[in-house]
Amino acid sequence: MPPFSHTWLPYIYLYGVGGIFFVIGLIITKKSGAMDLTKKKHRFWFKVLLFGFVYYMALHFFLTIAALYW
Repeated sequence: MPPFSHTWLPYIYLYGVGGIFFVIGLIITKKSGAMDLTKKKHRFWFKVLLFGFVYYMALHFFLTIAALYW
């Protein structure tokens, strides 16, 4: 099995640092007034963004597990 530094460290870096930038982007859009969470459509797209990030992260996680153990 490949070492931790070749499998999970890049994954943690990708979604850790990428997640920080993602959250910073969400905060900027909220503070600038571009995203108003009192509006139904804005809440919908906010949830789509969050779900998409978590979904892609989970998909990447399970495919990494599959590549390592099958």
